[in-house]
Amino acid sequence: MVEYLKSFRYDAHPMGMLVSALSAMSTFHPEASTALRGEDIYNDETMVNKQIFRCLGKLPTLAACAYRHRIGRSYNSPSNDLGYTENFLFMLDRLSETNYTPHPQLARALDVIFILHADHELNCSTAAMRQMASTGIDPFVCLAGAASALYGPSHGGANEAALKMLEEIGTVDRIPSFIEEVKAKKRRLMGFGHRIYKSYDPRAKILKRISSQVFEIMGRNNLIDVAVELERIALSDEYFIKRNLYPNVDFYSGLIYKAMGFPTDFFPVLFCIARTAGWLAHWREQLQEHVPIFRPTQIYNGPVRKVYTPHPRRTPS
Repeated sequence: MVEYLKSFRYDAHPMGMLVSALSAMSTFHPEASTALRGEDIYNDETMVNKQIFRCLGKLPTLAACAYRHRIGRSYNSPSNDLGYTENFLFMLDRLSETNYTPHPQLARALDVIFILHADHELNCSTAAMRQMASTGIDPFVCLAGAASALYGPSHGGANEAALKMLEEIGTVDRIPSFIEEVKAKKRRLMGFGHRIYKSYDPRAKILKRISSQVFEIMGRNNLIDVAVELERIALSDEYFIKRNLYPNVDFYSGLIYKAMGFPTDFFPVLFCIARTAGWLAHWREQLQEHVPIFRPTQIYNGPVRKVYTPHPRRTPS
């Protein structure tokens, strides 16, 4: 698998590498392939759990390899002496030290973020996971499909969009003019509002506290001041209150990732590592419930009758 990852271009997007690696895992473990061994292999709970452990264990390693590939450094092997997020940070940052250990508070901060992002109802990528799982294909291909959905900027790239907005605002004194542009529908307020939460996203409250802890270690970025002031103004403005526009989980997670040194194109990879636990939980549940293949009903709402014009008689529109 490492040799496979090394074959990518030097500037390959890390999420593209991760999606490809997940799909390729299916060929590395033929004993887990339903296409080769039949769907009945996952009637065995031990077999199901083995793939869950395998996927959860390999995701951080694959992600770390994609990161190291992006920065042009050799890959690190995981350590058996570290925890889940500690190990991930170790594989990302270790150079030539023989006793390198990630900062425990940063590892804890990332651990909290991963827990908060682990699962969140039937969102786009989780729906993709369940759709693919209903066909009976192995979990590696299902994960590749779910990760592909997460690759989209409207899903996995939401925290990057929120960070970009804060960078465009730049300073606290420019917030009032930005707010007026939002009200005039000239700009979008990223990191606010949620289809499920019609009040303050409880995950955002936790991340706000975590962001302060991370900035104490890594140094305070002026964008945190912009974020806090923007949140204060938005929460006290009737325009945003009426529309239920409260900070969501993406508002602070991008700031934390930036403070920890992650490049923006790596944000969806971090999301993917966290969400894999939730995706696999849905996969396992679907196996237990013997859900048949998904075939949503499509309701046609086009014209009832349409006159067919033979090709020679058609005129260019």
